[in-house]
Amino acid sequence: MQADPSNSRTMASSLAASLRSDIIRGTLAPGSRLPIKELCERYDVSAIPMREALSRLATSGFVVAEDQRGFRVADVSPEELADITETRIHVEYEALRRSIAHGGLDWEEKLAGAHHRLSRLPMLAEGRAGVSEDWERAHVAFHSALIGGCRSKWLLTLAELLRDQTARYRHLSVAGEMHAPKGKRATPVRDVPAEHQQIVEAALARDAQRACLLLAEHFKATTQLVLGKNG
Repeated sequence: MQADPSNSRTMASSLAASLRSDIIRGTLAPGSRLPIKELCERYDVSAIPMREALSRLATSGFVVAEDQRGFRVADVSPEELADITETRIHVEYEALRRSIAHGGLDWEEKLAGAHHRLSRLPMLAEGRAGVSEDWERAHVAFHSALIGGCRSKWLLTLAELLRDQTARYRHLSVAGEMHAPKGKRATPVRDVPAEHQQIVEAALARDAQRACLLLAEHFKATTQLVLGKNG
């Protein structure tokens, strides 16, 4: 019996999401090779959807396809993080400006609800290194809600991609900090919940200039902290 192409595409989509999550969380380390056979055994799938999933991730910058050498996880670097941050600021600055201009009561309600949930969750996972999965999901939902009223599919698509790329660096940074000797751990210099609170207050007050500037500073602070830990 011939395989159903639609089932293969669905499996590839699900697999791409799993691989992407593992890359973001650092389970698949930057620069590591991605042998098809080993990955098929690890994720319990056949080679066809695995290749398709890796090809999809190559188009979004998480995976690198090398001629005659297969695939590997994309490297990380200070220069790339700075570029991602600058681009993300441009994209989400415009998306937030449009959201404040066009978002109605539904947008306000979703933003307030997403912020409330995020504010109630600890960032770090209890008992192990890394960012809490619950916090990560709430954080993504918060930033999605913040720009969700922009009425632009492409701004939202680009924002999601850049957000995931930023999350990858944050996970690597937090994991490195958690494993550092106690005497060498960096002292926290940010109040991230307060930053989120200020952004929300400005957005709901329809103060686009202040909200966008606060969002840009929020992104820059994350980048500076990551670069400081990795430097």
